Amino acid sequence: MGEKFINTKNLYAFLDYEPFIILTALVALAWIFYKVFLKEVSAERHRNLSKHFKNLARHFSVLATLFATFVILRQGTGDSVFMRALPYIGICTLFMGMMVFVKTCRLIALQYLFLGSMKHGVPILMVNILSLILSLILVFWGAASIFGFEVTPLLATSAAFSIILGLALQDTLGNLFAGISLQLDKCFDIGDWIEITSGGQKTVGQVKEISWRATVLTGWTDELITLPNRFLANSQIANFSLGEQPILRSQIFRLKPDTNIALAKQCLLESLKEIRTIRAWPEPLVLTSEMTDSWVSLKLLYYIENYGSQFTIADTIIESALNFLKANGMEPAPTRIQVLKD
Repeated sequence: MGEKFINTKNLYAFLDYEPFIILTALVALAWIFYKVFLKEVSAERHRNLSKHFKNLARHFSVLATLFATFVILRQGTGDSVFMRALPYIGICTLFMGMMVFVKTCRLIALQYLFLGSMKHGVPILMVNILSLILSLILVFWGAASIFGFEVTPLLATSAAFSIILGLALQDTLGNLFAGISLQLDKCFDIGDWIEITSGGQKTVGQVKEISWRATVLTGWTDELITLPNRFLANSQIANFSLGEQPILRSQIFRLKPDTNIALAKQCLLESLKEIRTIRAWPEPLVLTSEMTDSWVSLKLLYYIENYGSQFTIADTIIESALNFLKANGMEPAPTRIQVLKD
């Protein structure tokens, strides 16, 4: 009965030793790639990849068992129950082989992305799209080759349904293609600190994940911020995690008007020398930004690399600077202005 619906000739031709050996070699290649090129990935990445490999190993074990069963039964003769079940076992073997192939290709693509980001994670959006495309290709191939379905008329008759589905999923598809565009443009990666500006509204956070629909950020107080990809694509994005562009920050110190400005500038610069989180180049700079009858304002400019640590660094700078100023007899100006009445 199975041969009426299953093209056993094509099925048995594909379930041969050579395709199985090629698939085994592909799995081995993924493992070798991991062991050779990804030794320096973070512990979190190692746990992630180990989980993927364990899942792949389980599926490959099932595939090997099914393939061995298929080969043994195919060598038998007669009209036994097992022989009649052979086409169905072959279908299960083929299905599991397709699954292992997609998972292996997905894992290789994931490792390739990890190769460029050893410390932080990578967005799985592009990997998911690759898996979807491979799965659709294999499903259509299996339907045409094994079950004899005519794929071309099926695609032609589903044009109207595709239009209706596209209209229903317009927002989802818009977010999907916006996410793909953001990834192709390389506006940001996982772990980057970004600032999104749209219509006077600003959102700052560290990129945690990029999915089909949205991008997830972690805010300053560890809150999760979910922004649709279409919103990001139509917004102004500032990336503060680009290694070749140090981040400029400043602190203002108000001192008494009779302060020796040259000595105060020297003290502020000296206070930064022991703070290793500040870049030595470009060099820090102190400028006089304001002079009044009540105070003189000195603006300390410095460069940092880690945007997420800017508040911790600022706290260290302020404490060190005030200690240096105090040690040299300079006090901050009073923040209140006393008004004298006649």
